[in-house]
Amino acid sequence: MKQEYRKYLIGGIVAAVAIIVVVTLVGVVRCSSRNSMHLVTDDRIDVTPQQIRSIREIGEWEFLSVTDEEMVDTLRRGIFFDDQLVRIYYGTLRLGIDMQQLRDDAFTSSGDTLIVTLPPIGLLDDNFIDEARTRSFISTGSWSEQTREELYQRAHDRMLKRSLNLQNIRRAEENADIQIKNMLRSMGFEHVIIKYGQT
Repeated sequence: MKQEYRKYLIGGIVAAVAIIVVVTLVGVVRCSSRNSMHLVTDDRIDVTPQQIRSIREIGEWEFLSVTDEEMVDTLRRGIFFDDQLVRIYYGTLRLGIDMQQLRDDAFTSSGDTLIVTLPPIGLLDDNFIDEARTRSFISTGSWSEQTREELYQRAHDRMLKRSLNLQNIRRAEENADIQIKNMLRSMGFEHVIIKYGQT
């Protein structure tokens, strides 16, 4: 009787241990199927407000200078003789970007590439004529300050039209691409795309 009781007892213990093992295994399998570990990398890059501020502090950034000269004349008919004024003007037009105009949303990213949308290339200083070098080539008669101002304005407009053309703007953009990309790479941005036209 004792031996039979011992068999039932051992059999019950073995059955209980088997059930515990099975339940434990089922629990482990369920937990492992729900809890999985994934490694996610964030390639997104951001420009900090401090970096934007330091770029704005550059101010006017010149990418191309164009030297020009313009001869302008005027004629005043007289009864016995004519008065003539011919003046030669010299100027240097500086093409570039005022980085102070950079907007907060000028920097966006696509994956690991930084996209920068800059203000358009423009004239940095409207007073580009060097008046100290202006010479009167021919000057007969007496001329008012208003007439001289009109000649100055004509020379100014001609220089602007001739120098601020599409070819020079493209050359300035090419120089800007190189210089701005170099600056951003030194700040840690390896892949950079430059766009123009933001005002």
